[in-house]
Amino acid sequence: MTQSKIALVTGGSRGLGKDMAIKLAQKGIDVIITYSTKKAEADIVVDEIKKIGQKATSIQLNITETNTFDNFFNNVKNELVTKFNAEKIDFLINNAGIGIYNNFSTTTEEQFDELLKIQFKGPFFLTQKALEFINDGGGIVNISTGLTRFAFAGYSAYASMKGAIETLTKYQAKEFGDRKIRVNVVAPGAIETDFGGGVVRDNTDLNNHISSITALGRVGLADDIGGVVAFLCTEDAKWINAQRIEVSGGVLI
Repeated sequence: MTQSKIALVTGGSRGLGKDMAIKLAQKGIDVIITYSTKKAEADIVVDEIKKIGQKATSIQLNITETNTFDNFFNNVKNELVTKFNAEKIDFLINNAGIGIYNNFSTTTEEQFDELLKIQFKGPFFLTQKALEFINDGGGIVNISTGLTRFAFAGYSAYASMKGAIETLTKYQAKEFGDRKIRVNVVAPGAIETDFGGGVVRDNTDLNNHISSITALGRVGLADDIGGVVAFLCTEDAKWINAQRIEVSGGVLI
């Protein structure tokens, strides 16, 4: 029996991360998810993955605390040995994040620093630590946003950090190429989740506005995103590298 590939999804206990984890499992990939504080939610996702027939576990991670990453990967190593009969993962999905809505003129240094740690510094150094745990021929998917292509007022700091992630992705693809590790970006459009306080889901006017400027006539759902991430972790995507794939239904085209 061949060993299933293994994916590590940060922020996999809810929203987009949860859907990514489920879709990866449906592709026959085992999954490790991280959660920040809500272990019960993570356990539910783990149970769902096991029902699909794949192995799964959850590990606590605060993406802002880079000084904990060594300990985190010690936990990953232990879980790999005890629950997956493996030594390394194959895919890293840098999904964990938050959204802060504030106009440029009123964005505080505290908000800027928080976004920097969560959206850029954290994934940068987590990926650096992860490299020794990723099999050659594996892959990394960084999650960005449609807001790096089009602009909505109030997201200048958030989108700037994601723009940095998109540039970083190209450099990672270049530098990891000798190990045949592919690195790509998935950039969701506006999605109905609790992200950013659930503003797209709960604000009817905003929901209607986004639907009106989207070619497919609606806002996105979590279910629209996970399958694209899972596809990038399959052999069908073996020649896709250093690409930005926007999954937005055609916003502002």
